[in-house]
Amino acid sequence: MIVYRPTNAANLAHAPISGDTTIDWNRIEVQGPDVEDRLTLLELAKMTANAYALPGHSNWYDLGDMWNTSFPFGWENKADGFRGHVFVSSDNSTVILSIKGTTLQGPTSKKDKFNDNLLFSCCCARVDITWVFATVCDCYSNHWRCDDKCLSTALIEESLFYSVGVNLYNNLTELYPNSNVWLIGHSLGGALAALLGSTFGVPAVAFESPGELMAARRLHLPIPPSSPITHVFHTADPVPQGACTGFGSPCVGAGFALETKCHLGNTIIYDTVTELGWNVDVRKHTIREVIINVLGVEREWEGGRQVPMSRPEDEDCIDCYKWEFGDFKKPCKSSDGSPCISQ
Repeated sequence: MIVYRPTNAANLAHAPISGDTTIDWNRIEVQGPDVEDRLTLLELAKMTANAYALPGHSNWYDLGDMWNTSFPFGWENKADGFRGHVFVSSDNSTVILSIKGTTLQGPTSKKDKFNDNLLFSCCCARVDITWVFATVCDCYSNHWRCDDKCLSTALIEESLFYSVGVNLYNNLTELYPNSNVWLIGHSLGGALAALLGSTFGVPAVAFESPGELMAARRLHLPIPPSSPITHVFHTADPVPQGACTGFGSPCVGAGFALETKCHLGNTIIYDTVTELGWNVDVRKHTIREVIINVLGVEREWEGGRQVPMSRPEDEDCIDCYKWEFGDFKKPCKSSDGSPCISQ
């Protein structure tokens, strides 16, 4: 496959901080995953599921002799949320970084939710006047207005998983300088894989992930001429479609502000609602559901294909249409001369 990589990758990694999106790209041919093949997607989905577990546990998928080397990252710190596994092919030609998604109950849950709400909400997880949960930044400026600079600053904080991922990717390419690197993940992990794939110009496959296009723009990530990102999801899962919102939804009830639906790159969408008669239900969001009932069954989808056509995201896709974004928080002086924020 053809990917576009920055002429100076070191500068691109710092683009979110500088806001400089003027990038010279190199057009490179690399080995990438065959996303038109069901068994390839199934194998990648199993690797993605393994990001939630350790070898030997009941929910660990055996990948066979082809991937006989793997090592975990992020598991040594129980309070840290950025974790998963690195899988290395038997000939060292391919290295796959699998990033864990959100865990609802566990030591990483707090940081997982923080990153979800910062990356996929319109403005700091301030949904509406009924929202009773804590916001994740102070960028709201009244009357459905949100400060752009404030949001960008919040997203480049070191506590954000994206920054951790940039460092991990750089370390991985130092260890395997001659290997093809692929990025995969489920849900939050898939969105992070997509953001890192766009940053460094490497193939990424994301399963059931919320829309990360808005986060990429807030991070000031330059969008390459052709994206190496593929999103795989089905229509019974409301999360990647930005539909797990509104009063009474299970996502909002649990304190998740997952409002975005626009993705980077291409999408492969399994219409499980029409073809299988599934109801839209957040319980269908799990990677296990994808492995067992979507990819694990040999059946024909659109046009007699085992894998639906990979298509570019709709150019007319719009996130957060009711919000106004701009420079709304400006420095000022209070009556006693101390700094304040004018709204």
